[in-house]
Amino acid sequence: MDTESIIEKFKEEFNSDILEIVTKNQKRVIITIMPDSIINVAGYLYKTAGFRFIIASALHTKRGFEIHYHFSKDAVGLILNIHVILDKNNPQIESLSNMFNASNWIEREMHELFGINFLNHPNQEKLISEGNWAEGVYPLRKEFK
Repeated sequence: MDTESIIEKFKEEFNSDILEIVTKNQKRVIITIMPDSIINVAGYLYKTAGFRFIIASALHTKRGFEIHYHFSKDAVGLILNIHVILDKNNPQIESLSNMFNASNWIEREMHELFGINFLNHPNQEKLISEGNWAEGVYPLRKEFK
């Protein structure tokens, strides 16, 4: 199955949850979705479409807290980035840790560094910051004018 077919099937399944699709090239596509659909999207990619979860990454922009969930379909060499933008004042999203053990630590890091709350995370305790900065301080948050 080629990249176009994979994206078409994804669009059929999640049309109302998709905000934007950007094809960087035939091997990398970024799909921005509604944050509330992350569990359904991740489950579909893993259980139905044959993708594996690689990792997630976050950044704080003027638009809010952005997370890119990186998935790979190794058989065709496709990297699919599922992108969400979380609320500036109350950044939270459902945890993928109950689906992918591999997301546990990266979600804990994003919680510590950005203050993103991962709902239903099995253990959102500190991972890297103990004694490094004050409680409630999130070192990768930015101040925007």
